[in-house]
Amino acid sequence: MKSRNLAILLTTGLVCSLAACSSDSSDAGGGGVTITVACQPAKTAAKQRQAWNDDVVAFEKAHKGVKVKSTDQQPCFDPKTFAAKLAGGQMETVFLVPVTNYADVIAKKQAKDITSLTGQVKNFGDIKQDVRDMVTEGGKVYGVPNVSYSVGLVYNRKLFKEAGLDPEAPPKTWDEVRTAAEKIAGLGDGYVGYGEYGGGNVGGWHFAQAIFSRGGEMVTDGKAAFNSPDGKAVLQTLHDMRWEDDSTGSKLLIGWEALMQQMAAGKTGMMLGAPDVVTDVVQKFQGKKDDYGIAGIPEGKASLTGGEAYMVNPKASAAETKAALQWIDFQFNTPGKGRLDYVRGKANGEAVGVPNNDYMGESVTGQKIAEDRKANAALPVDYYQPYVETSKGVELKLEPAKAQELYAVLDVAMSAVLTRENADIDKLLSDAETKANAILARG
Repeated sequence: MKSRNLAILLTTGLVCSLAACSSDSSDAGGGGVTITVACQPAKTAAKQRQAWNDDVVAFEKAHKGVKVKSTDQQPCFDPKTFAAKLAGGQMETVFLVPVTNYADVIAKKQAKDITSLTGQVKNFGDIKQDVRDMVTEGGKVYGVPNVSYSVGLVYNRKLFKEAGLDPEAPPKTWDEVRTAAEKIAGLGDGYVGYGEYGGGNVGGWHFAQAIFSRGGEMVTDGKAAFNSPDGKAVLQTLHDMRWEDDSTGSKLLIGWEALMQQMAAGKTGMMLGAPDVVTDVVQKFQGKKDDYGIAGIPEGKASLTGGEAYMVNPKASAAETKAALQWIDFQFNTPGKGRLDYVRGKANGEAVGVPNNDYMGESVTGQKIAEDRKANAALPVDYYQPYVETSKGVELKLEPAKAQELYAVLDVAMSAVLTRENADIDKLLSDAETKANAILARG
């Protein structure tokens, strides 16, 4: 799902000097080329927006004859308007696509085949192979990934200490999560041990995260597979935490930001989430940076993975396509500048230090990114090591076909166990399975 993160764009750029970049790309895109690019930071993020605008100026200086026009839209991916905008030919020259939409965009020929041009992105070969495979179909490449993530357990270290729990030994199983959540909720009125969603597609999305962690599946051979012992365990555990332990809180959370706001307020102990949750909690919602840690996903059988890539409008000319790929290279995929300019990011008050993106893996570029991030960290990186170490050995699973529609179906089950003590879990899963199979059968 990951659209929740697309508005959080840290500023980026190049590892080479401007002079070097200019010298090897002085003919970028040819003369008189104008490209439109998505994801300019919002006006409310004044420093990040100015950094972006500065990067546009630097790019244009290094690539003579190329003009960049930024789209002033945040979040830059909106699932409510994306399909219509794409079908209507209104996409920018360079536009962002979340992993859930890769296959559909490629199948409908709404992204340009850039196979022969990936050399314009100098470190394209350092992107992890499995991540590149996601934008490859029939041996042809249709995008440049710039985000890849897996899910962990975000937790409040301060509340762990107050509840008599060891923040250096976060929960590793769902039983341990339940035990810790009950102790945190016992701190007093308004404390929530474990936060979860019940609507807005994020409930079903978190159901997928939880069932994968237990070793279950969402879809197998084109049919729903979540009506299983693992699926039942997800809902039963959540039901029991709500009604037996009173550790999930009584408020039904719908929007993605609702739980992060609750975490930032300092009275919620744990939630599932990729590391960039900490970025949002600290940077956007003013949570205290020293309060949060990240652990591996409970049970650790598998983790939902996701991400995003930049694709090029199929209507782009050869010159526009070349300039588009050079912009992607300049702004999103090179250490030390632009989005990955951690020196500038730290100076701008960004939450530098969270291991929120591993799309380059252990490659030379990946190691450089990690070194730069640690060297300029504004957050306590040691608090995230349980996640870093654990996530290396966790199997990654993609979101299922028709993900958003399936998540909407499973929202019903998630909200039911959080709002009805007598919720019939078997019936909820059976009804969801029937609806899901009808969705999947439509192809």
